[in-house]
Amino acid sequence: MHLIQQAGENLLLRIDGLKKVFRSGDRDLVLFENLSFHISKGEMVGIVGQSGAGKSTLLHIIGALDRASDGNVYCAQLRLNQLSDDEAAEFRNREIGYVWQFHYLLPEFTALENVAMPLLIRGIDWSSAEKEAARWLREVGLESRGHHRSGELSGGEQQRIALARALITKPKLLLADEPTGDLDGQTAEAVFGLIARLHQEHQLTSLIATHNFGFARRCNRVLRLERGHIEELTPDLLPG
Repeated sequence: MHLIQQAGENLLLRIDGLKKVFRSGDRDLVLFENLSFHISKGEMVGIVGQSGAGKSTLLHIIGALDRASDGNVYCAQLRLNQLSDDEAAEFRNREIGYVWQFHYLLPEFTALENVAMPLLIRGIDWSSAEKEAARWLREVGLESRGHHRSGELSGGEQQRIALARALITKPKLLLADEPTGDLDGQTAEAVFGLIARLHQEHQLTSLIATHNFGFARRCNRVLRLERGHIEELTPDLLPG
């Protein structure tokens, strides 16, 4: 692993001069460049911006699912762009919890088995993983649905199961990419409220990409990604 020293013991994530370029035909398309910001432990940070601005790509890079074209990402005392593929996979399993717009539950497994999966991948025995998965199902209010498969669950229930799966490993950083984007208003409010509650109760550090300014206003800080650059906004001044 490539350990680094971070300035300030409360700093969890540092982005320095990040750039992402895609090849489009015979020319380069610069999605964003010179992005620099940091996130301290315990913060809940919202990322806003129009579709196509690069919010998902940014989260993929932070979560070691993609690599930047230039710049550096430091997280959990690691320089992510120096990790091998195996090291990146280990980093994701141990340090990152990810919730997507789509739940990506495995349809052939029960809710309990889906939540337990990250622990099983670590090599933890089924009895211990099952016990911890049941505890997280209680955390998200779905203990009674543990033996149901994903197709038998509502959209809001699927996202709550996905959240339990993301947090069962006690990650240092929760990345949520439009976690309420596929839900109706009432269900979206319930799921975001659950994320906010778990963030506080479990002292998480969370980075949430969202189109919903109402949800972004409830974050400690808000970053707007627009036209390839990032700026910090005051949450209370976001439009309704």
